Amino acid sequence: MSKKTYRIACIPGDGIGKEVVPAGQKVLEALAAAQDGFRFEFAAFGWGGDWYREHGEMMPAGGLAQLKGFDAILFGSAGDPEIPDHVTLWGLRLKICQGFDQYANVRPTRILPGIDAPLKRCGPQDLDWVIVRENSEGEYSGVGGRAHQGHPIEVATDVSIMTRAGVERILRYAFRLAQSRPRKQLTVVTKSNAQRHAMVMWDEIAAQVSKDFPDVKWDKELVDACTARMVNRPKSLDTIVATNLHADILSDLAAALAGSLGIAPTGNIDPERRYPSMFEPIHGSAFDIMGKGLANPVGTFWSCVMLLEHLGEKEAAAKLMKAIEAVTADAKLHTKDLGGNATTAQVTDAVCHRLLAA
Repeated sequence: MSKKTYRIACIPGDGIGKEVVPAGQKVLEALAAAQDGFRFEFAAFGWGGDWYREHGEMMPAGGLAQLKGFDAILFGSAGDPEIPDHVTLWGLRLKICQGFDQYANVRPTRILPGIDAPLKRCGPQDLDWVIVRENSEGEYSGVGGRAHQGHPIEVATDVSIMTRAGVERILRYAFRLAQSRPRKQLTVVTKSNAQRHAMVMWDEIAAQVSKDFPDVKWDKELVDACTARMVNRPKSLDTIVATNLHADILSDLAAALAGSLGIAPTGNIDPERRYPSMFEPIHGSAFDIMGKGLANPVGTFWSCVMLLEHLGEKEAAAKLMKAIEAVTADAKLHTKDLGGNATTAQVTDAVCHRLLAA
């Protein structure tokens, strides 16, 4: 019986993405070697800052067409100190997210075994969240412009675009996700006291959608109050849904509260599966540690867990998550961001060993 083949596009991007994506590929290969039923076929794409310096663009014009036939995308990071951030972000990561309508950005957060999180009164069972970020419009819609540049009357605008279709689909996704989790609890985050048009519409649509999910307990929270709630009452939260900008900020706070941005994963999901979804760690390019073997690959490995879940390989995903937790539980295998001295290669090898020995 032939094994099922999953085609994975690997885009390391910039900085430590070039180190953690190959580490993720190595772990997935070890998992496939230890697992019956499937194999991976990887294709590498060298898009990013180096590609920009050579070609004047972060990815080729036909890049989306090249990616469309893959089952999933494993992404590293976008960001280069020699290139403006808006160029690197819009030219690569957002070009893929928006081009493939990956409108649900999903970021699970919990305290992994062995991690010394900064919330000292919080046990691992008290911080187990998943943040759903609207990933296609809102504050990152790209609508706006600049006029009279360089003059005293210079003006710049960034317009947040909220559509009923976009808001409703992300809220339905969040309610379904909350419904699938044990606590069946959702917090809808807005800023509708100050943003009195789009955010009020968001609140209204949330109330309408909630009627289709009577078994989900839900509440509303203003984004500023939510930051305090995450710190002071983490156990009161479970599934969180917010706009593109608000969830971007809240998810970094969540990762820091769980111990490190280096361990946090994310999935850019097309729930309708019209296009490949993309999975990535949230830590960024971190050029200050690039090439030193210090990057924490756990965020990439956890992103691979999400990738496997998306492909329907739940048993393999659980096996990989168990290996990750066994490695984080060992303080000798903590990288610098977690207060240890382990290298990227040592953590990667340890996870691979766990997978092959299981």
